[in-house]
Amino acid sequence: MLEKDIYPLIASELKAKPHQVEAAAKLLDEGNTVPFIARYRKEATGSLEDEQLRELEERLAYLRGLVKRQEEILGKIEEQGKLTDELRQAIEKTTKLQELEDLYLPYKQKKRTRAQIARERGLEPLANRMLLSADQKGSPEKLAAEFCNPEKEVPTAEDALQGAMDIVAETIMEEAAVRQNMREHIFKTGKMQTALQEDAPEETKQVFRMYEAYEEPLHRLPPHRILAINRGEKLGCLKVTLATDPEDNCQRILRQLHRRPSIWSKYLSLAMEDGYKRLLLPSLTREIRAALTETAEKHAIHLFGVNLRQLLLQPPLAGHTVMGLDPGYRNGCKMAVVDPTGRVLDFGVLQITQSERAREAAAQKVLASIRAHHVTLLSIGNGTASYETEQFAAKLIAENHLKDVHYLITNEAGASVYSASKLAKEELPDYDVVIRGAVSIARRVQDPLAELVKIDPQAIGVGQYQHDVNQKELAGTLDATIEAAVNHVGVDLNTASGALLRHVAGINATTAKNIVAYRNEHGVFTSRRQLLKVPRLGPAAFTQCAGFLRIHEAKSPLDNTPVHPESYGLAEKILQKLGFTLKDLTDKTQLAFLQAKRRLLDERKEQELAKDLQAGLPTVHDILDALVSPGRDPREDLPAPLTRQAIVNLSDLKPGTILRGTVRNITDFGAFVDIGLHQDGLIHISELSKRRVKHPLEVVSIGQVLKVMVISVDEKRGRIGLSLKQVPKEEQLS
Repeated sequence: MLEKDIYPLIASELKAKPHQVEAAAKLLDEGNTVPFIARYRKEATGSLEDEQLRELEERLAYLRGLVKRQEEILGKIEEQGKLTDELRQAIEKTTKLQELEDLYLPYKQKKRTRAQIARERGLEPLANRMLLSADQKGSPEKLAAEFCNPEKEVPTAEDALQGAMDIVAETIMEEAAVRQNMREHIFKTGKMQTALQEDAPEETKQVFRMYEAYEEPLHRLPPHRILAINRGEKLGCLKVTLATDPEDNCQRILRQLHRRPSIWSKYLSLAMEDGYKRLLLPSLTREIRAALTETAEKHAIHLFGVNLRQLLLQPPLAGHTVMGLDPGYRNGCKMAVVDPTGRVLDFGVLQITQSERAREAAAQKVLASIRAHHVTLLSIGNGTASYETEQFAAKLIAENHLKDVHYLITNEAGASVYSASKLAKEELPDYDVVIRGAVSIARRVQDPLAELVKIDPQAIGVGQYQHDVNQKELAGTLDATIEAAVNHVGVDLNTASGALLRHVAGINATTAKNIVAYRNEHGVFTSRRQLLKVPRLGPAAFTQCAGFLRIHEAKSPLDNTPVHPESYGLAEKILQKLGFTLKDLTDKTQLAFLQAKRRLLDERKEQELAKDLQAGLPTVHDILDALVSPGRDPREDLPAPLTRQAIVNLSDLKPGTILRGTVRNITDFGAFVDIGLHQDGLIHISELSKRRVKHPLEVVSIGQVLKVMVISVDEKRGRIGLSLKQVPKEEQLS
């Protein structure tokens, strides 16, 4: 495969055109970021989207690595003097590393095998006669006797035959076609079998009880089950076997090789059985299990990324003064009040799970803080003692008739990680580590994206088996997910933390710190161009990041839009064509007129405008959308998170009860929904829709507010079964 062959291959996979792929590859090679290319180079790439570009980037690296490996292998085989035209063509045609390594296997330097020892003893000619199956007459023993040589440790004909069979076994089992055919056959017909290890701890056994004497076809194993089995095996709790039919497999290999009957048939058969059992099956078992694990890990990582993106893009509850409550028993409930900008106004520790007297004192303290700081929202962490804290909050709101105060349960995953971090110490140096956690719980409802980017995404806990997958690939996917979310929303240059800024395209951790330092020293930015004065932020970085940064009180209103500075001239020409000026973007009346005019511009009129201005249609379209909504947050289009004033008791739940809830996590087998209890309920995939659903993501998303029906309650095990499909249509619409 040559570099030029890569583009058509990726294009077919992405359902794009080769010139689009080539243009995107060139832009990536020049150092452009994926968000920048997706947003500001649509004419070049034919409007390839962010996800397509990330897949393109990954495949490009893989295929370029494949080409490099092909060159290495061709060179090594040529050094051995064994490179034929046929073999060269086969190697150059491969598009998968596994196929390439299969072709190289017979020529690969290995540890000293039985076959290599037999070759050193001069038995390869005998093995070749056996492989050719040309001899119809004579005795194998007599022919083998010719190769006896005590000096080479071949004292008898039997030893010669055994050595020849070792060569035959290795030769056949290393044939690329044999390996590929058998790999596919075992995957199609084989089964994964598991059994509990008797000496495993009883507590661990209970977790994996379903895998006692378990069996499932390999090709049907879902990703989450593969990872669960791997975890059980790693913990020493499960014995895992790949079951297949050895007799049938050996016959398939014989048929594939088309060996005609000869005096060597018996020895060929014995060599085949030995090679299959000793060499091929163990090797393919490792390969197949590794391939299953890789597929399962990629799926889990993708699911984690999708869930994280949905979590990051939850709409902010802006404008609220929020009281964050980090529940706890022994050490009390930590409380912090933050104003709409996230500034801490009040803090303390409440004892609400101790005596009635302590609880009353806590209530008075909370009530005083609510009234003093005009708190409108309580954000309660969902950890230990969350249920008791919710009872406390609901009672306080009801008894004091706080009509303007609501509460919601917030996923506190990662709050403790953040509170002890270096970043938290820098941001909140005057507060104890336990109070920082409450501050984080409060801030993450005001702006989930701005707060959650401060936390290691692996600590946020949306997805499944995140600790069992390739950590480097997981980190790469999550970083890309955060980058995509941050650049989709845009960042306020004058309020963003360094933790948020470092995820903007073209900005790294050092540059982010320099931006914050420059802002602290020189005051707020009034123009995007001022970024060029920030140390180590040159023209190249400015090009990548400028369009994703917003300045609300900028000298130019275009600095508060997604319009890139390179297109400011075009934006002004578009406004002029429509009968407006830049000043009109800050005048509500004129902006309303501009919005009305924008709605009248259909695709044909946009094309005429682009042609008239000699500009690309995608860029003109995006500029038009940006001009009519300066400062707009795309998360505003999403439904607001669910807030409550009254508590739900587990004892109140009965099958048939309909409740509102928020989707907290999505796995392959269903969605976990917060319905106002300490434990989330589960909507199994079979209860999501009346139609057949391949994956829960087809129906629900993280943060989505749903009406669900309770279908089962197991108080002893703390499990709640929910259904979405059984909720009557009139209830869903109300």
